[in-house]
This record gives sequence, C-alpha cells and structure tokens, in this order.
Amino acid sequence: MTVTAALTPAASSGSFLITPNVGIMIWTLVLFGVSMYILWRLAFPRISEALDRRQKAIEESIDAAERTRHEADELLSEYRERLGEARGQAQEIIDRARRAAETHERNAQAEAVTRREQLMEQTRRDIESETRRAIEEIRREVADLTVMATEKVTRKTLTTEDQQRLVEEALGELDFAALTPGGES
Repeated sequence: MTVTAALTPAASSGSFLITPNVGIMIWTLVLFGVSMYILWRLAFPRISEALDRRQKAIEESIDAAERTRHEADELLSEYRERLGEARGQAQEIIDRARRAAETHERNAQAEAVTRREQLMEQTRRDIESETRRAIEEIRREVADLTVMATEKVTRKTLTTEDQQRLVEEALGELDFAALTPGGES
C-alpha cells in the first residue's frame, strides 16, 4: 500500500497545475514579457520587413500584370482595327476587280456587237456591189443580144445612135428591181 499511499496525498491535494501558484504566474509573466521584448526587437521587424517586401513584390506583379493586360488590350484593339481595315481593303479590291471585270465584259460585248455590225455592213456593201456589177453585166449582155437580134431582124447594121436608143428602150422595159436585194434598183 505504500505506492498507493504515496499517490493518494498528491491526488488528494489536487493537481498542482490547476491550483493557482503566484510564483509560477510571476515567472510566466516575466518570461512572456522578455520573449515579447526579444520578438518585438528582433523577429517582428524582420517579419514585418519580409511581409512588406512580399507585399511590394505582389503589388509590383499586379501592376506589371495590369500594364501587360492593358498593352495586350491595346494590341488586340489595334489588331482588330487593322484586321477590319485589311478586310475593308480586301473587299474594296474585290469590288474594284468585279467592276473592272463587268466593265471589260460590257466593253468586249459592245466591241463584238460593233465588229459584227461592221462585218454585216461590209457584207451588205459587198453583196450590193456584186449585185450591181452582175446587173450591169446582165444589162451589157442583154444590150448586145438586143443589138444582135435587131440586126438579124432588120438585116442591116444599125448606127451607134440607133443602137443606143434601142438598148435604152429594151432596158426600160426590163424589171431589174426584182434582181436587187430588198426590191431596190
């Protein structure tokens, strides 16, 4: 029982940690004050300085990020503006090319129509010229045949004036208008 008896008086007197002891309290306060003084003089300024440096570094990083974001926004707006200008210029070039192509097409069509009209007119003139030449040739042959027929009928040679008069009469009686295109003489 001696072991339990030795524990019993300490247990019966209560825990020494729970009971207030003025000496321990004073020493605890003194040590706490000294610790706070040492921390206040040595550690807190360094911790405060480190926190200030960290705060400045963070603020500078935030400022740099803001500047970078602002520059990026400016570059983006400049890029969009240039892209818009480039699109506008590209559209303008396309429009000019389209207008030039349309103008060229109209000019080519007009030139083709003009050329066709010229060729048609030249062909008409050629046909009229050939028709007149053929009619003149036919007139000469008719005149020669008329003179020959008249000589045979009259059995004599006509004078140049008689021949001319007879040819004029014969030609006057013939309808050469039917031989010309469009019925014109």
